[in-house]
Amino acid sequence: MKMIRTTCFPLLLTLLLWFAPVVSPVARQGVDHRSDVRRLSALPPTGRILPEAHYAAIRAYNYHSLVYTFSDAPPSTDPSGGIREDIPDQYRAKYQKWKTEFLSTETGRRQWEMYAQNPQFTLTIAVSSDNRHGASTGKYKWSDADGLVGATIVLGSEIDEEFPGPVYYPVMNSLGWSEELYTADKDILAATKIAHEFGHVLQASHADARLYQLQNKLMPNYRTIFLTNGHDVHDPRLIEMARQMGGTCVEVWEDREYWGEANAMLYLRDRVLEKGLRCYLFARIRRTVEEYAKNYAERFKRVAQSEPDLCGWQ
Repeated sequence: MKMIRTTCFPLLLTLLLWFAPVVSPVARQGVDHRSDVRRLSALPPTGRILPEAHYAAIRAYNYHSLVYTFSDAPPSTDPSGGIREDIPDQYRAKYQKWKTEFLSTETGRRQWEMYAQNPQFTLTIAVSSDNRHGASTGKYKWSDADGLVGATIVLGSEIDEEFPGPVYYPVMNSLGWSEELYTADKDILAATKIAHEFGHVLQASHADARLYQLQNKLMPNYRTIFLTNGHDVHDPRLIEMARQMGGTCVEVWEDREYWGEANAMLYLRDRVLEKGLRCYLFARIRRTVEEYAKNYAERFKRVAQSEPDLCGWQ
């Protein structure tokens, strides 16, 4: 399996590390993150992280389950290849609707088949009532010879409700600004979250395996030290961890999240075809990216340039 080194871009906007608040479709218009973001984004050119940003980010809402996100599969796990679906009976019907929606697109079908037909990689998909509006990818299985050979996606039992905040989630959040799209089919929101998690699997599959594992090991320790050292980001221990990880926790985390969001955008590119709604949605995504993820705009622009009519991007 081909590996490439995970790239961590310099952080120019410090935006709520680790988690982002969820905005409900009813209350979303009353939530404005701009003042907090502007207050926390006054960074010097070096990308040094301000203590206030670390603190605000660590206490924000947990869309992903951190314990699970950084977990590895037990060494005894014996991957059998393909996709294994571990769905409790009470969630099977709604899960099937979400899966059908994801597979209604070329992106969804291609990515699903890529793992379903791979005998060297086992992708497990589960549904849980824990973190019911969020989702996580973890229990990574690594091979010295092949890199990542297994992973598990856990979907919340109610991922067809609630929108992650715009920080780190500019694509999923933009769905919440279209009442027409949300009320027409909540399964689109669920499938977008599934696409985000597939993006994490894809990114981990092509990352430097040793670096990715080291990051997963050190990031929880980084967080613990920060919470117990008086929120001192200049702690030599944190500086050394950042050196080993190839970036601070903020830089590593945001790089991963924006890969997930780029994949979510690919799904929506294929799914939302009605011209008026398509123009509205992708113009909204562009504005959200420019406001909260400007340093990663090129990543989303590449997705947009794969289609000639993604309004607001050309």
